[in-house]
Amino acid sequence: MPRPDPVAPADAEARALALALLAGARHAALAVIDPETAAPGISRIALGLDAQGLPLTLISQLAPHTAALRVNPAAALMVGEPGPKGDPLTHPRLMLRVSASFLDRNAPGHAALRAHWLQSHPKSTLYVDFADFAFVRFSPVSALLNAGFGRAFRLTAADLLPH
Repeated sequence: MPRPDPVAPADAEARALALALLAGARHAALAVIDPETAAPGISRIALGLDAQGLPLTLISQLAPHTAALRVNPAAALMVGEPGPKGDPLTHPRLMLRVSASFLDRNAPGHAALRAHWLQSHPKSTLYVDFADFAFVRFSPVSALLNAGFGRAFRLTAADLLPH
């Protein structure tokens, strides 16, 4: 007899928790596929949300994950930090499947995006204007929310947009 799926569709509470995890994240784990070896790789990146609520980062062209994203924009992000007490696996976390797009520094709106980013990442002022740095927007495709022991939810791209 097949076992029931332990992952439920998102409800209002799961959507609210997922959006809160995203809004509170200042960094994330980024998973990519290495274009030379096809092996998975993971990096810690700075993370924020753009004015529309989509995940955003600022990365150097020198970073291996930049080359990977340019070849294959499919990636995954993990946000959510363990609390100070208890088993780290009982704390909420969100894994997003995303598609990365590099933003042209000469495009309209770049100055506003830069200013928005620096509000939540002021230390980036040191390198935000370096020629090898670019903003990357992550468009959600789907997500899995682990909201604590025995509470797992599937989210759609629409679930991850602020309403």
